Amino acid sequence: MSSEEKTTWVQGILAVVGYPVYLSVLLSRLGDGPITEVPYVDVMLWVIGGSVVTTIVVVIILGILSPKTAGKKDTRDREIYRHGEYVGQSLVTVGALAVMVMAWLEIDWFWIANAVFLAFFLSAILGFITKVVGYRAGLPRW
Repeated sequence: MSSEEKTTWVQGILAVVGYPVYLSVLLSRLGDGPITEVPYVDVMLWVIGGSVVTTIVVVIILGILSPKTAGKKDTRDREIYRHGEYVGQSLVTVGALAVMVMAWLEIDWFWIANAVFLAFFLSAILGFITKVVGYRAGLPRW
């Protein structure tokens, strides 16, 4: 398994774990008031920061454990990465459009921030799935 594929797995697993952690902490803070009054920014920042730091640490550890493949990318890795990013980023575009409409309708900032966060989460998951399929089954040829 190439170092790029290992990195893909690390990022995908953290994306799958990160959003449910965010939701569980957010819902645990829910009291008798509306959900829009729940403090969410700190949890969101901790989940994002924790995912970034954990990815960096795990990728470094994986590089130390398998130094022969660490940091080496071939054409296939680059194509799979690019294809996965293109497919995943499509959800960021959809999320941005949704957030723009939400802002036009003057919806509460809580919902706007969470829509952006959800779009990034779904983008990461879709990109991860696309890359794993690319590594396992190959890229589609048009």
